[in-house]
Amino acid sequence: MDRLIYTAMTGAKHLLYRQDALAQNLANANTTGYRADTVAFRAVPIQGDTPGTRVFSIETTTGADFAPGPMTSTGRALDVAVQGPGWIAVQATDGNEAYTRAGNLQIGVDGTLQLPSGVQVQGEGGPITIPAGAQVTIAADGTVSAKTPGSATINTVGRLKLVNPPAEDLQKGLDGLFRLRNGDAAEADPNVRIAEGTLEGSNVNVVEAMVGMIAAARQFELQMKMLASAEQNEQKGNSLITAT
Repeated sequence: MDRLIYTAMTGAKHLLYRQDALAQNLANANTTGYRADTVAFRAVPIQGDTPGTRVFSIETTTGADFAPGPMTSTGRALDVAVQGPGWIAVQATDGNEAYTRAGNLQIGVDGTLQLPSGVQVQGEGGPITIPAGAQVTIAADGTVSAKTPGSATINTVGRLKLVNPPAEDLQKGLDGLFRLRNGDAAEADPNVRIAEGTLEGSNVNVVEAMVGMIAAARQFELQMKMLASAEQNEQKGNSLITAT
């Protein structure tokens, strides 16, 4: 294969990967607690009989941006936002523990605290169940209290599992939730605090994402022009060979 064709083809391929990541970020600019994907070129050793010192570069998702998002006061009792570093533990659809910064909680049909996607929020002792019709309050340490109608007693029904593992130990899944790389469950951290009646927004920089998409589109067009030039060179070369 012509080297110019291979170079342009691989360049266009990885620019499409970058566009996918930027489009994903832009689509989640208003998603509560969303952490933007980060992309960069990464050097990868060539596998095979070639010398191990040879490498090639690929466009890859390097991880996520852990910068905090904007805080918005909602006044809703079930809306919570992690203050500073930390995560809210949930039970992912695969049954394993995962972590999120989204605090727009709701009460499911079975009475458990959930995210809007139906993922159950984890308490330090398991799922947290809210009595029917109860008025819920969530303290800064994650303690969930409920006051049932007609009763003056406020009962503690659980405590949110709040964790704070090192950022380098976390990896983002396709469902937008984070997990420990080793597959274990993180220990609860009593120092993590939350704010009731507040939500943390997405940390996606919309302007930066749009500028990145425009730049990637222009670079993709350049790769296409290189492919067209390679084709023209091949045609001229074939014409010369035929003429001789």
